[in-house]
Order: sequence, then C-alpha cells, then structure tokens
Amino acid sequence: MPGPRTLSRLLVLHSWAGIVTGLLLFIVCFSGAVVVFKHEIDLWANPSLARLPRSERPAALATVLAQLQTHYPGATVESIALPDAVNPNYFAWVRGPGANARTKLALRSDTGAVVGPVDSQLGQYLRMLHVFLFFGPRWIVGFLGVSMLVLIGTGVVIHRKILAELFTLRWDRSPRVLLSDLHKCTGVWGLGFHILIAATGAWMGLAPLFEQGYEYLTTGATTTTTAAAATQHGTAPAAMQSLDALHAAAQQAMPGLQTQHVSLRRWGSSSAEAGFSGKLGGHLASTARVDLDAVTGRLNKLHDPRTRGFWSLLNSLMEPLHFGDYGGLTLGSAFPSFPAVCTGSLVVWKTGMSRQFLSPQMVKRKIPASIIGHHGARLARCFDGICTGRGFHGDVVHRGSFPRHRGNTEPGWKL
Repeated sequence: MPGPRTLSRLLVLHSWAGIVTGLLLFIVCFSGAVVVFKHEIDLWANPSLARLPRSERPAALATVLAQLQTHYPGATVESIALPDAVNPNYFAWVRGPGANARTKLALRSDTGAVVGPVDSQLGQYLRMLHVFLFFGPRWIVGFLGVSMLVLIGTGVVIHRKILAELFTLRWDRSPRVLLSDLHKCTGVWGLGFHILIAATGAWMGLAPLFEQGYEYLTTGATTTTTAAAATQHGTAPAAMQSLDALHAAAQQAMPGLQTQHVSLRRWGSSSAEAGFSGKLGGHLASTARVDLDAVTGRLNKLHDPRTRGFWSLLNSLMEPLHFGDYGGLTLGSAFPSFPAVCTGSLVVWKTGMSRQFLSPQMVKRKIPASIIGHHGARLARCFDGICTGRGFHGDVVHRGSFPRHRGNTEPGWKL
C-alpha cells in the first residue's frame, strides 16, 4: 500500500487534473454519449428521410453514381455511403466546381433517385465536437483520454474502500456530499467501462500522431513527394469500369467485406481509384479497406486487419469498442453512463474554486509546505472533506487524511 505522503501527492494530482481538464472532459464525454445515436439523431432531424422506403435489394452503385452525375453535372462525387441497419438510404458527398465545402445528398435505396441535400447534419456536428472539439486536431481529445486514465488510476488508489463505496449514497446529506457519493458510486460501478472508453479514446487520438511521426522519421519527405507525383500523373480522361464490377472485385479480394463507404479519387482520369471500406463479417474489425484502379480493376492496396499482425488488429478494434456500434441500441443505451465524469467535474468546479478553496485563512496551517506544497494543502483540505464524505467542520480536517507530524496530537488538525 502507498504511504501517506504518496497518497497526499496522488490526491493533489487527482484534484488538479480534474480542475484543469474537467470542463473539456465533460464536453467530450457528454457529446460522446450522444454520438452513439448519431444515425438515429440524423433520421430524427430529417423526418422526411426516415419515411422513405427501405429496399431489401438496394439499387446498384452504378445507378446511384449515374443519378448523381445527371443531377449535378460538373460536380465531383467524392464518396457514397451505403444503406445499413439504421439508415435506409444512400448518402453521397459531392463537391461543386470551385467549391470549398462538400454537399451531403440523400438518395432512395430502391431506385437510386436523388432526394436532395440533407437538411440537418446534427449527428455529424456532435461527432465533430466529440472527436475534434470543433477547433483542434484529434490528439487533443487523445490527451484527454490519457488524462481520464490518470484520474481513474489515482482515484482507485486514493479511494481504497471501493467495496464500501459501491453502496454509499447518502440522499439526506448536502448536495455536495450527495454529488461526491454519486461520483464515487458510479465511478466504481462503471470502472471497467470507463477504463475501456478512456483507453480506446486515447489510442484513437494519439496513435495517428505517433504513426505520422514514425513515418516522417523513417521516410522523410519522400512519401509526400511520391503522393504529389502520383496526383499529377495520369490526369488524362479515361473510361471507368463499372462501380458494381469494382465492388465485386473488392469483395472477392477480401472475403467477408461488408462495404459501408465507397470513395472515389480522381474519378474520370487515367489515375482514378475506387476505395471500398467497411466491416468484416463475424468480426469487430472496422478498418478493412480495398483500393482498386478504376480503369483496369487492378488491386492497388488491401488492408485486411486479420492478416496484418497484432497491432493492426488491435487498431481495427478501437473504434467499435469505443462507440459500441456493434451492439445496437441495447449496448448504446449504456454509453450515457458517464455521470461519474459529469458529477465529478461538477464537484471540482463547485468546491475546488469555492470560497473555502481560496480563503486566506487556509494559508495558516500546520502542515509543512515540504509535504504537499502551498497550494496542495489548500486543495487537499477541500477534497478531503468531499471525497471522504465527512464534510468540513470549520477549519478542521479529521485526522487520518494526512500523515501525523510532531505537534499535531489534537483530534482535529487546524489548517
């Protein structure tokens, strides 16, 4: 077991980590709990799309592409999303000539006819908030995942009476004590779930950063130069193979591929590519992808996580484990169980920044600054009363929260 000094330092670390990241963690966790129902939210926000018929045999991809090119001549079709168990329609992302923004279009699944632009993309906005916080790269959210793991680890060490806290919820006490009990109770009950969400979120946010850094160190600028040369090469118009024939070739190259998205790159030129990505039947992997030459049908790239080693397989499991999209509404309904983070951040902001925390009387204490520091003593006093559920008694904190020191023999220690 860690000693009293270690517990005091962990308490300071746990408290300050909560204060610094509490608000952003609340935003990310709340938006993530809602984003689980992204497709349902999009249908709710666009009721006209929910009323469209679902076809057991969706229209061919070639028909969908022909409809888009007919209704939007000169526009570039960048990707197509296929119907799934929740969404009964085709969706396509089209970029007009000289346009910077893409337009999301809905198409009927039975005939491939264009319905029109999607009125609301509320689900996608929530996902952008959760993944990028609207303003930054994804590694910021990955750092918050690491911060959440730190909070979980230090919280487990600090609150050693975990079994007792499973059933401690004092409804008759003050709101501060009740929120503290609720924070600890839900945190313990959902401990495994919270570790899973924090670890997968940290992985998805930070893994691309490390991957790009490793690629830069090993290959330098040659990758970028090669990609630019490939883009400039082969811009002459060329006849494309049927999108359905390419789709069949992709499924043949990767057995079990359940295509969810089709991406079209440089379509209509001699260097055109078609990418087919989705899930694998009977497997949680979500990063399966096949890239084909759209002119010749030749296989350009195949990413099958089942055959690319442990790290590739682990990476392919991160997104389904994080968003729980493999369990339907039953599993998705468990994801809003983040009151542990929400109430914890509320406790931090109500108490860490309260009048007691900033009170000048707290400077006059008997705990040496060498033990937990000037600000650490203030913070420890606040959170000892909160996290132990015993509250405050004037300027007195109960003995047992900090190590005994010479001269501190009274039942309560004056701070």
